Amino acid sequence: MRGGTTVVTAGEQVVSTRVLTVPNALSALRLLLVPVFAVLIVDGQDGWALAVLAVSGASDYLDGNLARRWNQVTRLGQVLDPFADRLYILTTLLGLAYRGLIPWWLVLVLVARDATMVCTLPVLARLGHSALPVHFLGKAGTFCLLYAFPLLLLGELSQTLALVAGALGWAFALWGTGLYWWAGILYVRQVAQLWRAEHRP
Repeated sequence: MRGGTTVVTAGEQVVSTRVLTVPNALSALRLLLVPVFAVLIVDGQDGWALAVLAVSGASDYLDGNLARRWNQVTRLGQVLDPFADRLYILTTLLGLAYRGLIPWWLVLVLVARDATMVCTLPVLARLGHSALPVHFLGKAGTFCLLYAFPLLLLGELSQTLALVAGALGWAFALWGTGLYWWAGILYVRQVAQLWRAEHRP
């Protein structure tokens, strides 16, 4: 126990079960801004939508940095942070597809990947795991996607920037999609290896 809070060690990192921390509050703020962002992007208020994304990105960097610096890494924060990232990606995807700025097949490809990950959760639960460590390829894919869609929105704001922002946005979108699925396949392989190890005679 530390200050009445149970902690566990993951490698050299102390992970707490605390809920009320500054990093968790910042993650909660990101989640509260998701519906605001959704309304702005559907209404075509791209400038304000980009501003919300900028605030979200800054809080994303800040909460992770503060959590490590202040030893406030928590189990809740480890769930909230990637969950907020995926919500922003999904919201942006649906908003851009609704406006005809990206094809619906891209939405389906990315949603199918996350659906595949969800299908592994019951297997992991039976094996006594809540989740596996995030692979760096998954982080790289998420990074690319989080940059891709703001660039595509930026192209809608200015005809001058449309060509460059659009080209960069689509490059990041395609790289991110490839890395996202690659990491997903590796994750499924890890789950399969755990299952085989558990059931090996």
